[in-house]
Amino acid sequence: MSTTEILGYCAAFLTTASFLPQAILTLKTRNTSSLSLSMYSLFTVGVLFWLIYGIQKTDYAIIFANSITLFLSAIILSFKIYNVIYKNG
Repeated sequence: MSTTEILGYCAAFLTTASFLPQAILTLKTRNTSSLSLSMYSLFTVGVLFWLIYGIQKTDYAIIFANSITLFLSAIILSFKIYNVIYKNG
């Protein structure tokens, strides 16, 4: 594994790990009132595009990180949409 690949995996791990506290908090509380629907929508689509990019480039660090982040952000976005529709926020 090259230094560049190690750097990519470290970056992927850190950015994905930084997202985990918000995901865990949202999963525990189901509270999304402080989250912006437009921001999370754009973020989730952006992560999807990064995943597609990683697949097209066959970059496993990008694929790994964005697969996990897409899964978690889609769950949070789903909670946010549900709360906006059914709970006003």
